[in-house]
Amino acid sequence: MAILRVGYHSTMRRSSRFLAALLAVALAFPALPADDLPELGDIAGSEFSISAERRIGQQIMHEIRWREPAFLDDPDIEAYLNQLGGRLAAVSADPGTGFYFFAINDPAINAFAMPGGYIGVHTGLILAAQSESELAGVVAHEIAHVTQRHIARQVFQSKKIGMASMVAMGLALLAARSNGQVAGAAAATSQAGAISAQLAFSRDFERESDRVGFDLLSRAGFDPRGMSVFFERLQKAVRLYENNATAYLRTHPLSGERVTDMQNRELQAAYRQVPDSLDFHLVRARLRAQLGVPAEAVRDFTQLLAEGKHAVRPAAWYGLAQAQFRARNWVAAEQALREARAGKSGSAMIEHLLADVRIAQGDVDGGLAIYRSAAERFPRHHGLVFGYAAALVAAKRYPEALRFVDAQLSSFPDEVRLYRLRAESYAGLGRRAPQHLALAEAAALQGQTQAAIEQLNLAQRAGDANFFENSTIDARLREMKQRRIEEIKEKR
Repeated sequence: MAILRVGYHSTMRRSSRFLAALLAVALAFPALPADDLPELGDIAGSEFSISAERRIGQQIMHEIRWREPAFLDDPDIEAYLNQLGGRLAAVSADPGTGFYFFAINDPAINAFAMPGGYIGVHTGLILAAQSESELAGVVAHEIAHVTQRHIARQVFQSKKIGMASMVAMGLALLAARSNGQVAGAAAATSQAGAISAQLAFSRDFERESDRVGFDLLSRAGFDPRGMSVFFERLQKAVRLYENNATAYLRTHPLSGERVTDMQNRELQAAYRQVPDSLDFHLVRARLRAQLGVPAEAVRDFTQLLAEGKHAVRPAAWYGLAQAQFRARNWVAAEQALREARAGKSGSAMIEHLLADVRIAQGDVDGGLAIYRSAAERFPRHHGLVFGYAAALVAAKRYPEALRFVDAQLSSFPDEVRLYRLRAESYAGLGRRAPQHLALAEAAALQGQTQAAIEQLNLAQRAGDANFFENSTIDARLREMKQRRIEEIKEKR
């Protein structure tokens, strides 16, 4: 186990430095007095609009994608979390919020919600959940924090505070929730009181999120007992290991009263057994296969299969295939995937890995054929979309890659990965102007307005744009310059 932890140390040190810097900025702003918070449920009385909250969340998300080394850029896991979260959000009181769920590569058991519907889930939480309903229970709880606007009430200070100040406070809250050590360091500063009151949700907020989250679980078809079972297990773990509360419990105070309230609600619900999805087990296997060095992961899954100590056999074979892929043993990886495919249940994740294994062995046409076949069965799956586009670019099939990427952008207009792949395709064709235009769009989506302006200037000077491309470049450059002016005004 000691070996498994080593892999996180360098990443978490970089992450800690980044989060500590955010806290240093945020501590420059005064704390929000508890008396200034709106009453529970009093949304209309707040002047902090939902659109402003969304912009704050977007800017924080840009910072995470751009600078946070623990952000897990894995389309398969992202697709699963958004499928799970989307199922819960669809039955919420505000399904039009536009939730976005993402993973943080951190062994701590934690999850956090940000303004505007951005919800982060630590890999440690996914591995700690013993059923999909348990994981859904935590996600539902976080969704409730968003729909009830609990985060907005913590971030909101007054109409005199600018957007940049609100973003800084939001980043500080994220830093505190994401890293207990950073939160502890902040509490040791001279302005400890300014941040300590912001670290945890109030008991009223937690009870309200329990109630709303329980209702979401029931209506989405999950076992509502998953919430109390998971929280109760965390509570017992804290009793066994004193002074070692999980990151989640440090920021989501859990009392015996809360657990009892959850259990009382369960008594009124009809019992039903809800099976886990195959993708839940595949995601867990994928994360386990990424731990330690490849040889250790191969040994662990081989032993797991030999002893029959697995919940779902296809997931165990998939985990072994992922470990063999890391070890660059393509033949063994494909053999394991054939075992994983033997069952009746199909999965986009299995097909994605199989396509990559074929391509790694030099069978590019075979791998691309698997991608196309899988896309017909699992349309809009992020892993397949980005994997297929990247495979076309790697195979130097640039015109085909451009046609595919352009078609996907109609469904995923805000997807940075697609614009980067578009830029790579144009670069392969020697088209500099549209290459820089695509890079500018990627930068703009990440909130890097100045970088977008620089790319658009390069596009103007490239000299190989047609009339339509020149018009688009000029229009976007005017838009980006105006956006930059507005950003500077907000900071002042």
